[in-house]
Amino acid sequence: MSEQAVSPQQTPSAPASPAASAPGGRPQPGAAPAQGSAPAIQRQFVNFSFYKLDPAFRRLDDHEKIQARSEFLKMFQGQPEPGMICLTYSTVGLRGDADFLLWRISLSTDAFQQHTQRMNMTRLGAYLTTPHSFLSMTKRSMYVDKLDPFHTAESRTHIIPGKRKYLFIYPFVKTRDWYLLPLPERQGIMDVHIRVGNKYPSVKLNTTYSFGLDDQDFVVAFETEEPKDFLDLVMELRETQSSKYTQRDTPIFTCVQTPMENVLDQLF
Repeated sequence: MSEQAVSPQQTPSAPASPAASAPGGRPQPGAAPAQGSAPAIQRQFVNFSFYKLDPAFRRLDDHEKIQARSEFLKMFQGQPEPGMICLTYSTVGLRGDADFLLWRISLSTDAFQQHTQRMNMTRLGAYLTTPHSFLSMTKRSMYVDKLDPFHTAESRTHIIPGKRKYLFIYPFVKTRDWYLLPLPERQGIMDVHIRVGNKYPSVKLNTTYSFGLDDQDFVVAFETEEPKDFLDLVMELRETQSSKYTQRDTPIFTCVQTPMENVLDQLF
């Protein structure tokens, strides 16, 4: 895979919000530009955090577990952090090192930290570890999608997630040789990559960028109702030239969109 979206489906953009300041005088993300300048394009922070429940929690007495469950669900069902989207996915029975995923999207990392703080303060939170967590941002791809006439400066800068049952996620790193290729050559390689992706319209790709923010170059998240289509897409892309410039594209996580209440049912 690569940084270019391979699905013809586009994520609609949101209008820029009015200027505002955060506590301490810091400018609020997405603040309006100065008068006379071009409208600012809002970009989102994206966090994929995987959690694992300590088996010791299951050995607590039933009363303690019921109380901890109720407190945890109350926290999730209460008032969310302003402007943050949080979707829950189960990996129970699908991964040995994680039980569930929180896919969080916001204009500020503050929301992720505040939400995590509230989780940590619960009794159940004391039994959760975070074996994997990926941080990224939305950004317009530098490659032109010649098959999509709606590929604009605003496209792919806003994610509207959760429309499909399955989510496949992995961190992605390109080789340094890829970045040393001339841009026209990279565009030609990506043209083939994009053509392959457009053969699988049931698979929606959300590409986010991690340069300087986390260990990987990108985090790619594919949404679909048909896992077999995603499998076939990945296999076919292995045969494209872009694949030889992949340095790392693991671990891969298969996630199923599941309400938190049902995730807890699967865990204890």
